Amino acid sequence: MAETGPCEPWPVYWTCEVDAYSPELTGYAVSAATRILWALSGRQFGQCEVTLRPCAEDCTDLNAVPLWGWTAGYSMPPWDFYRTPYCAGGCRTGCSCTHIPTVRLPDAVSRVVEVKLDGTPMATGGYRLDGRSLMRTDGGVWPRCNNLARDDDQPGTWSVTAVVGEEVPDSGRLAMGELACEIAKAMNGVDCRLPPGVTQLVRQGVTIQYPDMGQLLKDGRTGLYLVDLFLASENPDGLKQRARFGNVDRVLRGLR
Repeated sequence: MAETGPCEPWPVYWTCEVDAYSPELTGYAVSAATRILWALSGRQFGQCEVTLRPCAEDCTDLNAVPLWGWTAGYSMPPWDFYRTPYCAGGCRTGCSCTHIPTVRLPDAVSRVVEVKLDGTPMATGGYRLDGRSLMRTDGGVWPRCNNLARDDDQPGTWSVTAVVGEEVPDSGRLAMGELACEIAKAMNGVDCRLPPGVTQLVRQGVTIQYPDMGQLLKDGRTGLYLVDLFLASENPDGLKQRARFGNVDRVLRGLR
């Protein structure tokens, strides 16, 4: 699955004075810093609002592979949700003695914005989000059919609009401020603290050593203190992306 990057710029705690720079320049700096930190931190931070179009499957059907439709202008989710199992129709679990109409949403859903049934928004008291399970609490059941050929404001459809992803921590916002500041300075032709391409400079008998930028980037670091502190704490092993899990038994059963 292709990854398209963060949905929107990360929030910034500026560590320098940026009033002298144009909004266009700081906008480019923030956009670039967002993409860089998102990638170096393992593509694990940043939130997106997406609209999911559930297709129900039986809880006992181990061969079915559930599908989700995505709308709301969001081209592709950053994680592999297409093989995430979920149930719609009421499952008995080890902690419940009753059948509760439940839909298991993709991982890292922080909140549900809206649920529509037949194009009409449900009252917020009619459902509850428990972890990644969306439970219906108004006495009704989730629809077993969803006409994906129609928009979610039409009869015969239903949708869940949710915010997915992990919020950027304060350390990430400070790292954004430091990196975006240095990028803005470089764009404006001002001396900045971004490591230069040279690794050693000799002037008047004095040797100045610079970090090897190529090696820094290979190690997932930038040479900036707040940025590297954030990366070392949130992605110490330099992972390229979030871990993904697959159910081998489920795949093998589907091939029989």
